[in-house]
Amino acid sequence: MAAVPQFKVDQSAEGPVLRLAGTLGRPEVRALVAALQTASTGRATLTLDLSAVVSMDSAIVATLIAGWRQAQARGGKLILGAMSPVAETALAAFRVGPAQKAPPSPPTVIEALGATALSTRSAFLDFLQLAADVTFAVGAALVRRAPLRFSAVIEQAIDIGSRALGIVGLITFLVGLTVAFQSAYQLQQFGAAIYVANLTGVSMVREMAPLMCAILVAGRSGSSIAAEIATMKVQEEVDALQVMGMDPLRYLAVPRMLAMTFTIPLLTAMADLLGILGGFLVGIFYLDIAPVAFINQMLSSMVPWDLVSGLIKSVAFAWGIGLIGLYYGFKVQGGASEVGRMTTASVVASIFYIIVADCLFSVLFYVVL
Repeated sequence: MAAVPQFKVDQSAEGPVLRLAGTLGRPEVRALVAALQTASTGRATLTLDLSAVVSMDSAIVATLIAGWRQAQARGGKLILGAMSPVAETALAAFRVGPAQKAPPSPPTVIEALGATALSTRSAFLDFLQLAADVTFAVGAALVRRAPLRFSAVIEQAIDIGSRALGIVGLITFLVGLTVAFQSAYQLQQFGAAIYVANLTGVSMVREMAPLMCAILVAGRSGSSIAAEIATMKVQEEVDALQVMGMDPLRYLAVPRMLAMTFTIPLLTAMADLLGILGGFLVGIFYLDIAPVAFINQMLSSMVPWDLVSGLIKSVAFAWGIGLIGLYYGFKVQGGASEVGRMTTASVVASIFYIIVADCLFSVLFYVVL
């Protein structure tokens, strides 16, 4: 049974209050107009109390809007007080209600920098925690305190290492070719074309081969690790491993980290040879240097530490790429769009890490040592 509509005018310290109650529809429009005219006089502020409204249709809302406009025209006010959920829903459909709060002002430069610093600090601490846990898990697997899935390590090594031979070999060969051409252009002006062998050999072994190999692996395998782990996280496969009593880090992270650590130095050694081969071909066919003279000149300019320093860099690059891929993979929250975003972020972070780490190693190897 519909509630009987009621219109009651009370007085308060702020002014008259028109209390509406019951079921309000089109038949009550005339009575509502009369109540508004009686309660609203001159420049007074009239408050509407809709807390007892059971039902309200569009005709009543239109009448209230007309009353609000009439009050504004004579310099008065018609404001909304307490509202029932039904009244609030009806008024919201017509964009009528309490004045909306102004949107917050945009943060200042200092506030934005502070927020970025706090989020970066939190992310860095999470990354350090993951790195410590993964390092412990890998160490436990190596000393046989925890079972190691050799089949998974081999599978990951094939994917990271052997399937990347073609692209890594081609790119480093072309880089060695380019370095030799660019250095020959300058050295020929001084009659020192033979030193192309020195520059190509040292630059490829110390810098270019480890750097290019790491960047290619980061784009190819680091992103794959992040995407695979993120997909498993979204599909709740990681949670399923935990429910079954299996450590996700030992099951997922250890094989990938071991495969990455073992294969990238091998790829770097191959990249050294192919990069030097590119410079060797330039020296023979472009500079008319005898093959034996080129090889002897290159070997005389290199020491074993050049090769060792490049391999040390490759191990550090491998460990960082693997950890970054795992971090962004386990960090994902949401759906498929988040998987793509985290994969992209992992590649960017890996390349940034490689460049910064290479710079630090250069300072350490060539200035400190």
